[in-house]
Amino acid sequence: MAAAKKAVLGPLVGAVDQGTSSTRFLVFNSKTAELLSHHQVEIKQEFPREGWVEQDPKEILHSVYECIEKTCEKLGQLNIDISNIKAIGVSNQRETTVVWDKLTGEPLYNAVAAPVSPGPSDPAAVVPSGSSVPAAGPSSVWLDLRTQSTVESLSKRIPGNNNFVKSKTGLPLSTYFSAVKLRWLLDNVRKVQKAVEEDRALFGTVDSWLIWSLTGGASGGVHCTDVTNASRTMLFNIHSLEWDKELCEFFEIPMKILPNVRSSSEIYGLMKISHSLKAGALEGVPISGCLGDQSAALVGQMCFHDGQAKNTYGTGCFLLCNTGRKCVFSEHGLLTTVAYKLGRDKPVYYALEGSVAIAGAVIRWLRDNLGIIKTSEEIEKLAKEVGTSYGCYFVPAFSGLYAPYWEPSARGIICGLTQFTNKCHIAFAALEAVCFQTREILDAMNRDCGIPLSHLQVDGGMTNNKILMQLQADILYIPVVKPSMPETTALGAAMAAGAAEGVGVWSLEPEDLSAVTMERFEPQINAEESEIRYSTWKKAVMKSMGWVTTQSSESGDPSIFCSLPLGFFIVSSMVMLIGARYRSGMP
Repeated sequence: MAAAKKAVLGPLVGAVDQGTSSTRFLVFNSKTAELLSHHQVEIKQEFPREGWVEQDPKEILHSVYECIEKTCEKLGQLNIDISNIKAIGVSNQRETTVVWDKLTGEPLYNAVAAPVSPGPSDPAAVVPSGSSVPAAGPSSVWLDLRTQSTVESLSKRIPGNNNFVKSKTGLPLSTYFSAVKLRWLLDNVRKVQKAVEEDRALFGTVDSWLIWSLTGGASGGVHCTDVTNASRTMLFNIHSLEWDKELCEFFEIPMKILPNVRSSSEIYGLMKISHSLKAGALEGVPISGCLGDQSAALVGQMCFHDGQAKNTYGTGCFLLCNTGRKCVFSEHGLLTTVAYKLGRDKPVYYALEGSVAIAGAVIRWLRDNLGIIKTSEEIEKLAKEVGTSYGCYFVPAFSGLYAPYWEPSARGIICGLTQFTNKCHIAFAALEAVCFQTREILDAMNRDCGIPLSHLQVDGGMTNNKILMQLQADILYIPVVKPSMPETTALGAAMAAGAAEGVGVWSLEPEDLSAVTMERFEPQINAEESEIRYSTWKKAVMKSMGWVTTQSSESGDPSIFCSLPLGFFIVSSMVMLIGARYRSGMP
C-alpha cells in the first residue's frame, strides 16, 4: 500500500511556550497563523517554605524536549512534513532565575520563581505537608519571604536607591525581579558561590537556560537573552539596552555570568540533538525568536502602534500598553518595560505594564474556599441567572491592593449585601471585580500616556466567559476585541521567529493573519450607568483599606478579630451560609 502523501502547507514555525505550571510546543502555518498541532506537559512547582517557590530547571528542559517530540509525532500522524518547520520561537515565564554550571550543564540550584501560591489550576503543584500556603490564589505575590531581607539590606545602602534603580530599569526595587533572587543565591548557596569563583557559573532567566541547552549546552550552547527578558532582571538599562555596570555594582553581581542581550527576533543558534533524552526531531532548525510571555502576547495581538493595549486574563491579569519608541515613566504605580525589538537593526518599543493580582484566582476562591461553585465554568451560568450583582460589590484584595493603590493594609470585602443577595449575585460581583480592576489599571495608563484607548484587545483562559467579556466592555465603555486564536503568547513567539532575518517566512502585517478572526463586544449600557457602577466600586475599594494595622493581624493573632467591625462577621456568616446551602443541595 502506498504511503500517504504528506500535506503541503506554507512554511511552518514552532513556538515553545514555557509557563509556571506547564510547557507547550505549538506549530503554526506562517502564511495564515493557523495552529496545526501542539502538545502540553504540566510541570511541578515546589514550596520548600512558605513564600518560597522553586522549579527544577532540568524538568523544565525535559518538558520542552518532550513537547517538541510529541508535537512532531502528531504532525506526522496528520501527514504534515516536519522538515517544513523553518524556525522556533521561545516565550517564557519572566523573572524566574536560573544559575547553572557551563562545564557540566547542571543547574546549581532550583529555578527561583515568583512567589505565587499553588492553586487548583496548577494540579502539578507540590505543597509540603504542614505548609500554610493556602489552596487558592496568590497569597504573597507582593512579598517573597526568601528575598525580603535582601531588599531591606539593599534599600539601606544608598539613599534614594529606589529612584536610582527605577530611573535605569523602569522597575521598583522589589523581591519580584531577578537581581534580588540572584543576589540571594550568591549569598546563600555554596555551590553557586564556588562556581562563580571558579568561573563556571552562568545566570539567566528561563529563556536563557532553554536556548543555551537547546543549542548544545556544555558543548557550545549559546548564552543569550532578549531585551524583553533582560528588562525584567533589574540589571538592564532600558535606555542604553545594555547591562548596567552601576546596577551590577549596586547588587554586587559579577557581569561575567550574565547572558549576551540580543533582539527579540534574530537567529541565536541551531537546535541540537539531546543524546541523553534521545530527542532531536528538529535538529538544525534555527531558534530565532525570544520574548517574555507578556511581550509575546502583545506581539501576538499585533499591538504594534503607540496606544494599543492588550489584557491577558489568567490567575491575575497582565495589561501592557505600547508606548512606542518613548520610555514613559508612570506616576500611578505602573511599570515601564521593553515591549519588543523585532530585529538587530530594528527600533526598540516600550510599554507600560500593570497587573491585577486576583482575577481567575477569585473564581477558584469561590470554588475551593466557599464551595458555591463546583467547577470554574459554573461561574458564568450562575451570573447569567441573575444578570446583575443587585448592588453587591466584591473587592478581592486577599493580599492587599496593587496598582494603582499599592495598599498592603487592604483585605478582601464583599459589601452591599441584603437579604435578597444569593450566590448568583456574588458570582456576578466576582466577575465585575475583575473588570473594575482592569479599568483602574487602564485609567492609570490613560493618564500616564495621555492617549485614551479606543478598544482593548484580550486573551487568556477567562476570555471564554462571554458574560465577563460583555461586562468588561460595559465597564470600560469601549469595545473589547477577542481573537479567535487563543494562543496569542505562542503566536507572538512564532511571529518573531518566523520574521527574523535569515528566516523570513512570516510577514508582520495584519492582513497576513487570515486564520485569525475577531469577536467584538460593544458596550450595552449607557455611559452614565457605567460611571455610577465604577464610582460605587471605588467606594467599596476605600472600605477595604486599613484592615491590617498590626503585625499580629498577619501572624494569625486572634486578638485582631476584636477590632473588626460587626459587618465583617455578618458578611462572613452570610457567605458561609450560602456555601453550606449550596453544598447541601438547598436552593
